[in-house]
Amino acid sequence: MSEPVPAIMQAVEAVGFGLDQLRIVQRPVPGPRRGEILIRLGAATLNYRDLALLKGAYRAGLRFEKPFIPASDACGVVVALGPEVTRFKPGERVIPVYTQGWIDGRPTPEMRAGRTLGFPLDGVLRDYVAVPAEDAVHAPASLSDLGAATLPIAALTAWTTLQAGGLRPGQWVLAMGTGGVALFTLQFAKLAGARVAVISSSDEKLARAQALGADATVNYRDNPDWAPLIREATDGRGVDIVVETAGTLSNALKAVAFGGFVGVVGFAGGSLAELDVRQVIGPLIRLQGMAPGSRSSFEAMNRAIAQHGLTPVVDEVFPLERAADAFARLDSGTHFGKIGINFARKADTG
Repeated sequence: MSEPVPAIMQAVEAVGFGLDQLRIVQRPVPGPRRGEILIRLGAATLNYRDLALLKGAYRAGLRFEKPFIPASDACGVVVALGPEVTRFKPGERVIPVYTQGWIDGRPTPEMRAGRTLGFPLDGVLRDYVAVPAEDAVHAPASLSDLGAATLPIAALTAWTTLQAGGLRPGQWVLAMGTGGVALFTLQFAKLAGARVAVISSSDEKLARAQALGADATVNYRDNPDWAPLIREATDGRGVDIVVETAGTLSNALKAVAFGGFVGVVGFAGGSLAELDVRQVIGPLIRLQGMAPGSRSSFEAMNRAIAQHGLTPVVDEVFPLERAADAFARLDSGTHFGKIGINFARKADTG
């Protein structure tokens, strides 16, 4: 049975660039249209993309034509169905897919340009969201709403990149930093029987990464030219897969093994990189831009998470009305794992 749904909900709007441009507003609760489900959200998490959008650093020349609701990653409960929905039932816990319409295979340019949650589509920092039933997946039963809300971008990007790199047991993987994508890279690679090197600017964070299973660690603040240390840790061979989240492509290419794979995921350290193509051609390196995967990949990843009992790493959780503080925490770079938003307004660390 569907639960009562209010007419008005609380939401966070961005009215311009800057964390001081976030506003708590009241909006009408959307009704599910044909083929849609209405989700009462329980938790959300933030990604670097969300921060870059708010700071005006995501894309050159980007302008907002109207206020928008930030963030793409959330989990909640289905409370109402639009006509012709058979994929879900009221009461089921679900996660919206970041790239709406990407069911399987490769995405189209139209999907990547115009069908992503958190911009240009309104995001999830609101009490209720309506999405096409085809663009949501069941949440793993092993995870709380908060744990499941970490998955759509950070986990799925790590999963997709490792799959594209052809991860096998015994290989070496390099994870950059200790944010969401990096820690999911570490966790998934260890589940697959691989060895993982982690780089970070903090010895404390590196110690925590070791506790999660990291086999080698390097402080890149103390060692700006860190690639030789990664090669030393891998007996001179280099890593088989690099999940490149930092925008430090030159060092990544020096650290990867002959015939290895570099999946370019993010640009936390800057979006401009000098590239000597001889570093790619000579050692036969595969270099590929990456994005979160399809709904089919999401479902496969969720099965693996449930089977192995993987627990996402959450740094700190904020109530919805403190969304600006949550973004400031992400912007500080001091976090370890994901930053959460709890709609229930109570502690939840699952």
